[in-house]
Amino acid sequence: MADSNDTVTIATSEGASGTTLLGIGAYRPRRVVSNEEICETIDSSSEWIYERSGILNRRVAGPDESIVSMSSEAARKALASSGIDPELIDAVIVCTSTNWTQVPHAAPQVATDLGRNGIAAFDLTAGCAGFGYGLAVATTMIRGGGARYVVVVGVEKMTDGIDFSDRNTAFIFGDGAGAVVVGPSEVNDVSPVIWGSDGAQGSAIRQTKDFKQYVDEVDASAAAAREEAVLQPYLVMDGSKVFRWAAVQVSKVCAQTLEAAGVTAEQIQAFIPHQANGRINSAMAKHLGLPDSVAIANDIEQTGNTSAASIPLAMEAMLRDGEAEPGQIALCIGFGAGLSYAGQVVRLPAKPPVD
Repeated sequence: MADSNDTVTIATSEGASGTTLLGIGAYRPRRVVSNEEICETIDSSSEWIYERSGILNRRVAGPDESIVSMSSEAARKALASSGIDPELIDAVIVCTSTNWTQVPHAAPQVATDLGRNGIAAFDLTAGCAGFGYGLAVATTMIRGGGARYVVVVGVEKMTDGIDFSDRNTAFIFGDGAGAVVVGPSEVNDVSPVIWGSDGAQGSAIRQTKDFKQYVDEVDASAAAAREEAVLQPYLVMDGSKVFRWAAVQVSKVCAQTLEAAGVTAEQIQAFIPHQANGRINSAMAKHLGLPDSVAIANDIEQTGNTSAASIPLAMEAMLRDGEAEPGQIALCIGFGAGLSYAGQVVRLPAKPPVD
């Protein structure tokens, strides 16, 4: 006679006690677009853009630089800097909001590009907080025994969805990919995540229409013959609403993240916030009471706001340029569309490979 259900024990998996960032890599599109070029389509000036946002240039991906290709290249570089054999990778997480092909999703294609067809691979969408969400999921997988080594990619092709005649958004966004390899560690190097969302204010960053509306418009009228730019969904943003939300919420989240990590502001050596606005990031560091010796990421100046890619891209730039060193303690905070946020304290990984 078979055992009754209450006598059946279901096994659990055992994982690592801690996690660490082993390597980092980045892909920046070839084309550099200056403020002067942006001003050819909006009534503005390079000085006004820089004063308002801290941006001088941004990278714009071409037709051959896709979400998958940029992710794969960043992941290869991260693996090279980690020293981990790609055969040991158990999972790939691609964090993005701009993979226009939802089926197939990007991560399985990236895993295949890395020679790891068949492993767990999935996309994660959490806007500008996406990388933090992906890192939190990866560390939980490793600690729970679901994986041993995980590649986490933050990648966006934001400029595909930007109206370059819109003075509110044309100058803000750029494209690119950053990736890290996360693995087990006896000494924990990635803090618990402090994350959350505010859907009540989600419309502050939104698309002008969803894809069903777009298809219906194309199918319903002669508008299908008009230029794609007239019909396609664009990203729009209520900048003042987002600024007010970030000013109140994000500083609180940073303080909560430090507390959850058991780390004080005086012990932080690098501050890597989402690259939304250079002035906001500097003001946030002062509000937190971070010492003047703390290096503050400023990748936005040459890369723009790359949403889910911005934190790994900024981390890679700081390590590559010597603004931060492997093993230093960094506070990372992502925030934006959703509205969502995620904060973590991490020990910085090995230097990225030299191109």
